[in-house]
Amino acid sequence: MSRRVVRQSKFRHVFGQAAKADQAYEDIRVSKVTWDSSFCAVNPKFLAVIVEAGGGGAFIVLPLAKTGRVDKNHPLVTGHTAPVLDIDWCPHNDNVIASASDDTTVMVWQIPDYTPMRNITEPIITLEGHSKRVGILSWHPTARNVLLSAGGDNVIIIWNVGTGEVLLSLDDMHPDIIHSVCWNRNGSLLATTCKDKTLRIVDPRKGQVVAERFAAHEGMRPMRAVFTRQGHIFTTGFTRMSQRELGLWDPNNFEEPVALQEMDTSNGVLLPFYDPDSSIIYLCGKGDSSIRYFEITDEAPFVHYLNTFSSKEPQRGMGFMPKRGLDVSKCEIARFYKLHERKCEPIIMTVPRKSDLFQDDLYPDTPGPEPALEADEWLSGQDADPVLISLRDGYVPPKHRELRVTKRNILDARPPSGPRRSQSASDAPLSQQHTLEALLQEIKALREQVQSQEQRITALENMLCELVDGTD
Repeated sequence: MSRRVVRQSKFRHVFGQAAKADQAYEDIRVSKVTWDSSFCAVNPKFLAVIVEAGGGGAFIVLPLAKTGRVDKNHPLVTGHTAPVLDIDWCPHNDNVIASASDDTTVMVWQIPDYTPMRNITEPIITLEGHSKRVGILSWHPTARNVLLSAGGDNVIIIWNVGTGEVLLSLDDMHPDIIHSVCWNRNGSLLATTCKDKTLRIVDPRKGQVVAERFAAHEGMRPMRAVFTRQGHIFTTGFTRMSQRELGLWDPNNFEEPVALQEMDTSNGVLLPFYDPDSSIIYLCGKGDSSIRYFEITDEAPFVHYLNTFSSKEPQRGMGFMPKRGLDVSKCEIARFYKLHERKCEPIIMTVPRKSDLFQDDLYPDTPGPEPALEADEWLSGQDADPVLISLRDGYVPPKHRELRVTKRNILDARPPSGPRRSQSASDAPLSQQHTLEALLQEIKALREQVQSQEQRITALENMLCELVDGTD
């Protein structure tokens, strides 16, 4: 009687490979601020990296295709008066990104498809409500314009970015600094970890802690938690002896873990990146030079080690591409953007397959860019799973879409210059007005540049004529 020793899995042979040198992004001054966020955010159109900047906080946004050496004068997104701590792309609009800063504010930015000539300094909206640094951002997975922020004041605020209003404020749940916040698949619950070593499941609309577990990991170092597709909680933390540890928990029974595994001894916090389509969890430790990945299944031991991608350079941060941004023709199931001290390097995870046909089993329908709910619908108690799209024909990002901010926002209190605008002009979306102003500024700057170049060309032509006359 034969015994099957090797567990059957289509992801058993997943391997990681760093992109070629010409596909990396060179000369990026990655931020040196001490904060356990990923410092990098990526979507199918843009790469954003928090960078060193004098006189405040800034991040750089690059089109994905703009690889190679980055111009030292490349425009930045500046506006914060203190270091930027976290950035997150909107899942429903690839041109909108939010940033959180040590200056206690959250700013939401509209990134144009073209490369601007100057720094972007005017956000669409500034969200002010925290009393201390804001270090965590997370967009709602299914509701339009709903953004969560968590700050050093131990408060979680959920905003409607479309109006600038606070939808919910959870200010009595966490007695200490919040280390991580994660939405579940339909955005009805939150998983939070805190410096008090407690893992909490929160219903934000009811303002209640549904379940909690003290000392899911016994060490004092920061803990991270993410929801799995099945509704379990995957955590990373430390043992009492400072060994790194991972755990899988059932929120309906927090007494005992579904799985608990010790890993290694290191100070770096393990950042978990979860792919719900494949149920693979990737663990990237800050300061590590490797990415470990595991498959989560219904069979014991539930968390199955797959492999480790190793490189020579330690990582300062990591970006994780949404599934719709991957190359399905090459059986790519994940892509990371690893931050070095002065560059960003793509790392591609691939399942080896001989066939060139579309692999249905690797690419089930995945969340697309369309929201399933409006903010008011979600707040009223409705829930909806993400709107799924097929990747069979590849994914083409939609054209530039404006984030519309409605009239009742509290953004732009500056008095209008010049004659009083008509009612129709004042009712126009604020983002549209910002875009028109930005375009006029760009056109003016380009004209000045062209004029300067023409003068330079004329001067060079005169010098050439003088030289020719001199040789004659």
